[in-house]
Amino acid sequence: MSQKLIYITAIFASTSFFSQIQKVEPAFWWKGMKNPELQILVYGKDIAKNEIELSDGVQIKNIQKVENPNYVFVTVNTNEINVPKFNINVKNGKKNIGSYSYELKQRNPNSANRESYTSKDVMYLIMPDRFANGDEKNDSSQNLIEKANRNLPNGRHGGDLRGIINNLDYIQNLGATAVWLTPVNEDNEKVYSYHGYAQTDLYKIDERYGTNEEYKELSQKLNQRNMKLVMDYVTNHWGVSHWIIKDLPTKDWIHWFNDGENGFKRSNYKTTTQFDTNASEIDKKLALDGWFDTTMPDINQKNPLVLKYLTQNAIWWIEYAELGGFRVDTYPYNDKEAMAKWAKAITDEYPNFNIVGEAWLYSSAHIAAWQKDSKIGEAANYNSNLPSVMDFTLYSDLPKALKEKEGWDGGMAKLYNVFTSDFLYPNINNLLVFFENHDTERFNEIFNGNPAEYKLAMTLISTVRGIPQLYYGSEVGMRGDKNKGGDADIRRDFPGGWKSDKINAFNPSSQTSEQKEFYQFTQKLLNWRKGKEVIHTGRTKNFVPQNNVFVYFRYNDNESIMVILNNNQAEQAIDVKHFAESLNGFSKGKDVISGKEFSVKENFKIPAKSSMVIELN
Repeated sequence: MSQKLIYITAIFASTSFFSQIQKVEPAFWWKGMKNPELQILVYGKDIAKNEIELSDGVQIKNIQKVENPNYVFVTVNTNEINVPKFNINVKNGKKNIGSYSYELKQRNPNSANRESYTSKDVMYLIMPDRFANGDEKNDSSQNLIEKANRNLPNGRHGGDLRGIINNLDYIQNLGATAVWLTPVNEDNEKVYSYHGYAQTDLYKIDERYGTNEEYKELSQKLNQRNMKLVMDYVTNHWGVSHWIIKDLPTKDWIHWFNDGENGFKRSNYKTTTQFDTNASEIDKKLALDGWFDTTMPDINQKNPLVLKYLTQNAIWWIEYAELGGFRVDTYPYNDKEAMAKWAKAITDEYPNFNIVGEAWLYSSAHIAAWQKDSKIGEAANYNSNLPSVMDFTLYSDLPKALKEKEGWDGGMAKLYNVFTSDFLYPNINNLLVFFENHDTERFNEIFNGNPAEYKLAMTLISTVRGIPQLYYGSEVGMRGDKNKGGDADIRRDFPGGWKSDKINAFNPSSQTSEQKEFYQFTQKLLNWRKGKEVIHTGRTKNFVPQNNVFVYFRYNDNESIMVILNNNQAEQAIDVKHFAESLNGFSKGKDVISGKEFSVKENFKIPAKSSMVIELN
């Protein structure tokens, strides 16, 4: 049973007998939420066979008992509670056999109106176990199964929150303004637990990364730098060793296949069935209810108790850790109606809060359908309430475009075609744009470490509409071959994150010449981007690529930027007459990358396989 996994916290009321209460979630809450209704999960052996009473005149709005007698769900109205603390008492007749002191904290000033990431930001994606080891004492934990072993590619390597905190200067100097960490909640599986996506406790940071307090410290230190912490939130699946999974409140807490192996059937991963009006029911069910793997039970968001649990947990982390946004894993694999309620509940509490969903699809229409207020979703009588989505069409076509020669729909034309679908998105500036992440082939591996290709891609995602996302280490040329080394190879340790590392890429002065070329280009471009409102929210004018050269302008009433991507192996001449409608009124330009100034009234040349970002004046 799951009792072996459960700890009794120090805040439980002291008694001279065994406490009937073994776990309470959320452990505390806050006064002043827009939605005052709070559902408290109370767990203990046969707790439902007893009575629950609250002290200090606090009224219970509802008590829900389920098929498992080890759970009771207690609902209260926090607006009606006038004390900072009250006791949850478990009574057997007149005898009190368990007590928990529940606290309602005061919210930070203006918490509801907190800022979140926008197109003004650049998001830096970190896999914490592979970034930097700031505290060697927490590499392993006696409470958790898998121990650190840096020699194992798929093992725990020891990277942690302290390592990230220690390197915030590096991230800030690079030009990033938001930090997305892959999940850092407890993942207590036997092996392959470093990725964090099979969580076993949604309210606790994994001890091998640090503590809840250190996670909050990281967020606060980012906020002090005018930066944001983005949590990777997983609603679709938990780890098979999650304490709730090991002692389910209800059988339908997860999706269970009677004809499967121990309830397991693998997803068919065809989430296009979510909007396919002709999809078969069996295919839809397998896509949504099937498990990612035998170690990742699929969570049933249709269960109201589950949905409330996930909603409150998300809000708890926002409030507790002072978060600046979410990225949500495997978004289309969830029940879409339930997730619309989840997203709305969060954005009702925090109107500016941004949530980007991973809708890994290869059609702009399929992706756009998941963004809030989508006309495509509306046609299916659906509104996701999800503010942002990830531009997987751009991710998919970018390396293909750079590899191809000019053609009707090849080379730079492939990129142009991506942007012709921008009209499908209700909020085009709120897309996450990227050329790789922790699940994909390393971009620098695809192009054999060629900095010219990286610079073209980096220029593009830094200057088009949306929010650029950079994967840790790309800015120093990191590589990794997923086809040969699997996920571990695209998640290598950042050079310099461990004391024994021979090269420290965190320090620009000790970077190799190759690392410097990648780093300095990235740093210059991203720091320039910080103050450019024209890039953040400006309009776009695309010109159909010619001779495998793609030119587009970002402009507003005050400023205009000309971006040129030359995908040829030879230098190309730029005919300024062709771009007259966007160059009229301007006489000079300054290339942000090279620093050179020149006339834009005369034709000029751009070197082979290079980019220019020209400020017009």
